Amino acid sequence: MAEVLAIETPGLGDRSYLVHDGNAALVIDPQRDTDRVTALAAEHGVRITHIAETHIHNDYLTGGPALAAATGAAYLVNADDPVAFDRTPVSDGDTVEVGDTLRLRVLATPGHTFTHLSYVLESGGTVAGVFTGGSLLYGTTGRPDLLGPQHTDALARAQYASAHRLARLPGATPVFPTHGFGSFCSAGQSGGQSSTIAAEMLANPVLTLDEREYLDGLLAGLDTWPAYYAHMGPANLAGPPGADLAQPRQATPGEVRRRIDAGEWVIDLRDRIAFAAGFLPGSVSFPLEGSSFASYLGWTVPWGAPLTLLGETPEQVAQAQRELARIWADRPAAAASGGPPRWAAGTKLASLRLAKFGDLAAAMTAGSLVVLDVRRPLEWAESHIAGARHIPLYELTGRAGELPTGELWVHCHSGYRAIVAASLLAGRGREVIGVDDDFGNAAAAGLPLRRA
Repeated sequence: MAEVLAIETPGLGDRSYLVHDGNAALVIDPQRDTDRVTALAAEHGVRITHIAETHIHNDYLTGGPALAAATGAAYLVNADDPVAFDRTPVSDGDTVEVGDTLRLRVLATPGHTFTHLSYVLESGGTVAGVFTGGSLLYGTTGRPDLLGPQHTDALARAQYASAHRLARLPGATPVFPTHGFGSFCSAGQSGGQSSTIAAEMLANPVLTLDEREYLDGLLAGLDTWPAYYAHMGPANLAGPPGADLAQPRQATPGEVRRRIDAGEWVIDLRDRIAFAAGFLPGSVSFPLEGSSFASYLGWTVPWGAPLTLLGETPEQVAQAQRELARIWADRPAAAASGGPPRWAAGTKLASLRLAKFGDLAAAMTAGSLVVLDVRRPLEWAESHIAGARHIPLYELTGRAGELPTGELWVHCHSGYRAIVAASLLAGRGREVIGVDDDFGNAAAAGLPLRRA
């Protein structure tokens, strides 16, 4: 029987899969740090014989070419994708034998991309699951707008048709998507950790609504996506090399200071409380905590810019390096660990005030101030503080000059983007307070809310 093992990447909201029968193994949509895949295969005592891509990914660098080179596995990629590396081309209707007991059936399921494929897994002559990539997700579908607005309508219609094609599989078929666990490739909120075709037919709008209703809801709910996505498709068509996770070169305090003075991105990985208590002036807070680190750093920092990572421990730096390797062209330029006493070497540290929405409400009644909302456009449109300025985090470096002078309070949805924005503004000499609070608390604090 087939065993399907999920390889989670919560920082990007994706899953890869290792599927095996006790001997031969298939990998679906591997990310660039393939040591996770090979370690799992070794743990289960299986040999990777096949690797399959559902599509040319827009949200991460694939590990497929590197894993195929390392294992000798057949690398299944749509025959219509103009890749620059060796692959085993597959098309709709093809079948591929994986070992003695597993078989893949290829289904064309365009919608997330024009050449998107799904793979039906058969074991012992019965359907054991379907790998849907960015097509049918849990409670939603993959978004159809990542290839540009000129293609969105056609891809949205294709996505609807593809979901209904998948719905013809047996109802008990487990669904194994790649996106939908927080990925910006998802067209809407995805829910749950597992599902079947039958369950999706009861709850997924693409299968419960008619085409016009589905399209209207889908297109109305599309928001922006991370800027680094623009680089993922071309890099994945070219075939990215495997991740180099060797320890970065260690920077001296003097070098860290020179890099800040030169305008380079020096990233403080500590949690927001530790950063606010004392940080190297000019460094930028991107806390490694939670699941937002890589997405928001890649969205804010120009892709491929030299990065210097500052961590409390070497392990913290190594974790950040791994997460960045999945979306970033190059290794960190340098790194330093040990905390501010080791990075600063006598340089006076700066500090940042953190507050709650209740503090903001009190401050607004006491005097004039500027409220900056750095959430995405759809978040702002749904509800925002009356009188607030709106500049999404990913636009802040180019638009900070638009903000009026005076005390500046910055907030987002949960506090993560607020600390990033506050650190960027503090580096420009602004008097800034970061709101470390959930936006759901704003109304209870007495702040007036508006809709766009």
